[in-house]
Amino acid sequence: MVCSHIDQIGTRKTIYRFLTMQDCLRLSSVGAVINEMEMAASHCVSNFFSCSSPRTSLSSPAAPFFAGGGRLQNAKAGASHGTTVKIKKVTCVAQPVEKVAATTKVPRNANMAKLQAGYLFPEIARRRNAHIQKNPDAKVISLGIGDTTEPIPVPITSAMEEKARSLSTSEGYSGYGAEQGEKPLRAAIAKRIYSDLNIKETEIFVSDGAKCDISRLQLLFGPDVSVAVQDPSYPAYVDTSVMVGQTGGFLTNVQQYDKIGYMKCTPDNDFFPDLKSVPRKDIIYFCSPNNPTGAAASRSQLEQLVAFAKENGSIIVYDSAYAIYMSDDSPRSIYEIPGARQVAIETGSFSKYAGFTGVRLGWTVVPDELLYSDGFPVINDFNRVMCTCFNGASNIAQAGGLACLSTEGWKAMNEVVDFYKENTRILVDTFKSLGFNTFGGTNAPYVWVQFPGRNSWDVFAEILEKAHIVTTPGSGFGPAGEGFIRASAFGNRKNILEASKRLKDLFAK
Repeated sequence: MVCSHIDQIGTRKTIYRFLTMQDCLRLSSVGAVINEMEMAASHCVSNFFSCSSPRTSLSSPAAPFFAGGGRLQNAKAGASHGTTVKIKKVTCVAQPVEKVAATTKVPRNANMAKLQAGYLFPEIARRRNAHIQKNPDAKVISLGIGDTTEPIPVPITSAMEEKARSLSTSEGYSGYGAEQGEKPLRAAIAKRIYSDLNIKETEIFVSDGAKCDISRLQLLFGPDVSVAVQDPSYPAYVDTSVMVGQTGGFLTNVQQYDKIGYMKCTPDNDFFPDLKSVPRKDIIYFCSPNNPTGAAASRSQLEQLVAFAKENGSIIVYDSAYAIYMSDDSPRSIYEIPGARQVAIETGSFSKYAGFTGVRLGWTVVPDELLYSDGFPVINDFNRVMCTCFNGASNIAQAGGLACLSTEGWKAMNEVVDFYKENTRILVDTFKSLGFNTFGGTNAPYVWVQFPGRNSWDVFAEILEKAHIVTTPGSGFGPAGEGFIRASAFGNRKNILEASKRLKDLFAK
C-alpha cells in the first residue's frame, strides 16, 4: 500500500504515496495514526499525501504509514474517484503526481507484497533514530532488540585470533570448509549440548545462525505446507512463511495472516497453547524458552506437543536459542522428550550464548528418523539445501564456537550469561515494584510486561518519549502480544540500573 515516505523531524512533515483511494481508506483497519485529515482523491492512482501537525507521536502500530497522534476514524466507506474524506484534527490533501515509470517488465513477488510494513526491529530502530533527532541531548537506553552488549570472553576470542593468524601462513590457510560444518565442532556440539540424548554429529549442521536456518528450512518445506506458530512469537517464523507463499493475505480485522495457525500463548493458559483447539498443521514453530514471553515449556507440556505432532503427522521446528538461560528443570532440548526424534528439528545459536550476534554461528539438528510422508529422510533434503545455498560457516567463527564448548570457554560463557540473568532480575523487580503483571525473566533474558487495555505501540511511545528508553511493543510479535511490551536484559549494568530508575520515575504512583 505505501510505496514511500519521508519523515522530516522538526517540521514533522511526512509525505506518503498511496496507490489508490481505497488503499488509503484501508489504513483505518490497521490503526493508522492521524489527528485531523482531509483526503481529496482527484486521481485514484499515484497520489502523494502531505501531512503535518504541530506535535506528533510515534505511537501507532501503523506508524510506518503515518507518524501522528490518535487513530484514523470515521472514514466514509466506499469513497472513490473525486471523493473527499474528512477526519478531524490534522489536514491532509491529496495532490496528483507523475506516475513513476517502470524500469523492467519483471513483476514483483506477490508474496513479498503481503508482508506488513517493515520488519519489527528495523522499524523500532527507525523510531529510535527519529526520537534521537528530535531529542539530540537525550541519552537513549535500549531495552529493545535482543543484542548482546558484553565482550566475548578472552578464551574464545583468543581461539578466533589464533585461527585468523593461521590463515596468513601456508600451513594454516584453508579455503572452503564443509557445508555441514567442521567435524570437531559438530562433535563438540553433540557432546556438550546433547550429551545422553543420542544426537549424532552427522545430524548436526553448523551454520551462520538460527535465523538464517529458519529461512533455509522454509526452502526445505516449500509453499504447499501449512504452518502454526506460537502467538506471540519471534517474527521471523511468520515473515519467512509469508515470503515462500505458505500463507494467504493479511486479515486486518484480526491482525493475522490467513492460513497460519496462531496458537495463543498468554498468562491465561500458562503460555502454552490449548492443543485440543489447534487445527492440524504440517509445520509447528515452537520456541522455548520463548521469545518474547520468556516462558519455558515444562516437560509435561513438551510431551503433549510431541504427542500432538505424532498424532497429526506434523514436524516441530524447535528453537532453543535461549536454553542456556534456563534456571529450572524444564527441558533444554526437545530431544529430551521420547519420540521427538521422529517429529522434530531443533535450531540452536551461539549468539545469545557467547555474544556471537555479530560473529554469526549456529546449528540445526535434523535426526535420521525424521521422514516425509513418502518415507524419504528429511536430513537428505536439508543436506542438499545446505550444499546448494551455503558454503559453510566462517572458519574463524567455528574456531570460536569450538572454544565456547571447551571447559574453559563454557565456564567463561556461563559467567556472561549469569551477568545478563542478574540484569533480568533487576528489570523484573522494577516492573513488579511498580505493580505491573510481569512474566518471564526466570528462563530467558526477556521480561514480558502487561499494560491491560493499552495499545502496545502507545506504551512503547510513552516510554521512549518520556523516559528515553527503547522497548519492544508486544503486538509486533503477534496479536496476542497486544497490551504487552518486551524488555530485553541485554545491556551494561549501569544502563540497566539507570533504566530502572527512569521507569520508576515514570510509572511510580
